[in-house]
Amino acid sequence: MARGRRPGKEAVHCEGIRMVKRIGVMTSGGDCAGLNAAIRAIVLHADAHGWEVVGIEDGTLGLYERPMRARRLHPEEFDGILLRRAGTILGTVSHGDPFAFRMPDGSVVDQSDRMIEGMRTLGIEALICIGGDGSFRILDRLCRKGGIPLVGVPKTIDNDVYGTDAAIGFNTAVEVAVEALDRLQPTAQSHDRVMVLEVMGRDAGHIAIHAAVAGGADICLIPEIPYSFDNVAAKLTAVRASGRSFSLVVVAEAVRTDKGEPVARPKPDGGIRYGGIGQWLADRIESELGIDSRVTVLGHVQRGAEPIAVDRVVASALGIHAVDLIASGRTGTVAVWSRRSVGELPLAEVVGRSRPVEPDDILVRTAAGLGIYVGETAACPAVP
Repeated sequence: MARGRRPGKEAVHCEGIRMVKRIGVMTSGGDCAGLNAAIRAIVLHADAHGWEVVGIEDGTLGLYERPMRARRLHPEEFDGILLRRAGTILGTVSHGDPFAFRMPDGSVVDQSDRMIEGMRTLGIEALICIGGDGSFRILDRLCRKGGIPLVGVPKTIDNDVYGTDAAIGFNTAVEVAVEALDRLQPTAQSHDRVMVLEVMGRDAGHIAIHAAVAGGADICLIPEIPYSFDNVAAKLTAVRASGRSFSLVVVAEAVRTDKGEPVARPKPDGGIRYGGIGQWLADRIESELGIDSRVTVLGHVQRGAEPIAVDRVVASALGIHAVDLIASGRTGTVAVWSRRSVGELPLAEVVGRSRPVEPDDILVRTAAGLGIYVGETAACPAVP
C-alpha cells in the first residue's frame, strides 16, 4: 500500500474524467501568505480519495530541469506548523513560460513538450495550479496541449483575479498595511508630518483602498482612478486648517505621476518594476506645501507575513474544492470564493481578464464618505 493512503480508500472514477490516482500541485507567480494552507488542504483531501499528490517545485522550472524537482507529499507532513508558515514549501517563480523559455545563452525556446513529458514521467493525471491570471494562462495552454486536466486556485495579494471575492494572500497583505498605518500614525502626530505609505498593487488598488479605510488615511491613490495633485494639496491643507497637524497618505505602487508618467525601473528581462511613487509624492508635498513628509515602502513585507485566520480559511476551502472539482470531472476551471462559499468558473472566463477597483466600488464610496480623497471620481466629494 502506498505511503499515506488510507486503507479502504480507492481512486474515484467519475463520468467525464479517467480514473485518477495521482495529481500534481504547484505554486506559481509571486509568493504570499496562505499557500501552505492550500497545499495542506489539497494533500489531506486527496488522501481521503485515495490519491497520491506530487508537489512540483518552483513552478514550471521543476518540470524543465533534469532530474525533475518534484516529490510526493504525504499527509503526515502537514501538521499545524505548515498551516501557519508563510511562503510556500514548494517554492515559486514568476518566469519560465514553457512556450517562450529563456535559455542561459539568452535565446527563447519552446520547451512545452519537455515539461509535458515531465508531468507524464511523474505519472500526473491532473494538475492543480495555485497562481494568478498569468500562471493560469500559461498552464491552461500547456495542459491543453498535453491532455492533462487542470484546476486553478487563485492567489495574489493584489486580489485582481477575475471572478473571486478573495484570492489567497490578499487579506494578510491588507492586515500588514493596516498595521503599518497604525504604527505610522503616532509618529506622524508626534512630528506634525505627512506619512506616505506605498503598498503593492501592480494593476489594482485593492490593498490600498482597504488599508486606507481600515487605517484612517486622509488620501488614497490607486491605479484605476486619476487624481489631481492640486486636490491632494487641497486635502492636506484642509486637514491642517481643521486643527490636525498630521496626515496619512496611502498610494499603490503602480500609481503614475500627475503627468501620467510611471515611476518604475527596467527589469533585466525587459519588463518594468514599479516602486518610488511614494517618494515622488512625499518630495512633491515637501517642495510645494512645505510640510515635513516621510515615506514608508512596504514592498515584500506584505508577502512574507504569517497568514491571518481568514486567509487560512479561504486557502483551505479553495484547496478542498479544487480536489472535489477533479473528482467530479469539472476540470478546466478555477475554484473561486464568493459570498462565503466556493464555486468555480471556466478557465477561459478567467484568463485574460482582471478584477480592478471600480470607481463605484463599495470601498471607494466608503472612503469618499469618510472624507478620504480617492481621486477624481463621482463618488468623491469636492475637496474642502
